[in-house]
Amino acid sequence: MRLANHDGRATIVIEGRAVDVERASGGGLGSDPMLLSDLANHAVLRDLAAAAKPADWPALEEARIGPPVPRAGKGLGVALNYRKHAAETGRPAPDEPALFGKTDNCVCGPFDPILLPDGRDQVDYEAELVIVFGRTAKRVAAAEAWSYLAGVTVGQDISDRAEQNRPPVRQFTIAKSYDTFGPIGPCLVTVDELDEPDALSIECIVSGEVLQSSNTADLIFDVPALVEWVTRYLTFEPGDLLWTGTPEGVGAARSPQRFLRVGDVVETVIGGVGTMRNPIIAG
Repeated sequence: MRLANHDGRATIVIEGRAVDVERASGGGLGSDPMLLSDLANHAVLRDLAAAAKPADWPALEEARIGPPVPRAGKGLGVALNYRKHAAETGRPAPDEPALFGKTDNCVCGPFDPILLPDGRDQVDYEAELVIVFGRTAKRVAAAEAWSYLAGVTVGQDISDRAEQNRPPVRQFTIAKSYDTFGPIGPCLVTVDELDEPDALSIECIVSGEVLQSSNTADLIFDVPALVEWVTRYLTFEPGDLLWTGTPEGVGAARSPQRFLRVGDVVETVIGGVGTMRNPIIAG
């Protein structure tokens, strides 16, 4: 299934049409998009999708699409999790995942503007696959990991490199959690929609220039390994988010460096999942 937050309402996307969950279910399920990330509701959603006649529903409108998980309980990101990205930074590949927080205020929609704060001239793009937990997860074995996920979505981990590297202590969480620094969308895509969930193409295109082009097969810790590792220590609940890392080609590692500027448009594409398009505007 492809599930969306359309006009602030839980929606099933079928053939480009927006099937409103509350209306299609006759009130059996509500309108809150957060219900989409709870696997307890997916059997009903599948029945609604099977019964829906797309022609009876309005067209999905890009301008009305919000983040598929608008109020995540918690969000985490994984640093240095692609082999070629580790190589471009000159750092060895980590032995275990390195995590940072992405606070809920940073989440915005797939076509919303990203706000560039005044005076911040080292703000970077990072295309990422974001996984969405769908049920309570604690000490999950890698072999069972995908069954704990409501699905995946496209994401960006926008990062202020100057703040991230400000001495004396590196500021990962703050530098990656400014308002609008975590766009996700356009849909929450269930795993059964993906032919090869562990090998998805991923690209970041800034103002027409392809700056990142890779595949999630290059992840150092793939999705099952990440789920197993993070659930050793933390309990995850439906709607919690994990940004899984970014591939090579980030602006800070390029020569010359390429940071985001007002007027840029950041396009993020993951094969089989979707495309986001976020303009950069003054914050």
